[in-house]
Amino acid sequence: MAKEPLPGRVKTRLTPPFSPAQAAALAEAALADTLETVAALPVTRRVLALAGRPGPWLPGGFDVVPQGGEGLDARIARALGACAGPTLLIGMDTPQLTARQLGPVLRPGAWGEHDAWFGPAVDGGFWALGLASPEPALVHGVPMSRPDTGAHQRNRLERRGLRVGLLPLLRDVDTAADAAEVAACRPGRFAAAYTALSPAGAR
Repeated sequence: MAKEPLPGRVKTRLTPPFSPAQAAALAEAALADTLETVAALPVTRRVLALAGRPGPWLPGGFDVVPQGGEGLDARIARALGACAGPTLLIGMDTPQLTARQLGPVLRPGAWGEHDAWFGPAVDGGFWALGLASPEPALVHGVPMSRPDTGAHQRNRLERRGLRVGLLPLLRDVDTAADAAEVAACRPGRFAAAYTALSPAGAR
């Protein structure tokens, strides 16, 4: 899931110290890194649930579907509803993501041993949600953008009786401090953009 990286519409919590245009540039770099990782995965279908229009940052091989619904929970639910079979949903806020970190989901038998996969985020949310059988109702109504969002979502899965596998704990890029830590995690477009923009953003 992603938003078109337009100034003033993405990464607003990075402003200040970054300008809206700089925050959008960081968002575009994060999105490009994430899409590059997903493009290289051995999967049968890649879907981008997009709020906005595709841009040059979008590689080939992705089906683009529009986001819809009121609230993040509704948008996630709709994205899941556009898929069939084992589905892993991730966002654009973890550009440090690697194929190795997604390895547990991709190995043979992963979806036979687990009905769901959950990637917790440092801020209490989640960066990944996988379902062997996508059910929008498993997300709809979960309170979003709160320190207990991840706990609510995981509890929803477990109360349904799903066997939940855990993915690594990752940090979302929400604030300038997050951006600094994530940029230090691995080389890539996001790290390069942060290095180029951070001196101006710090002034």
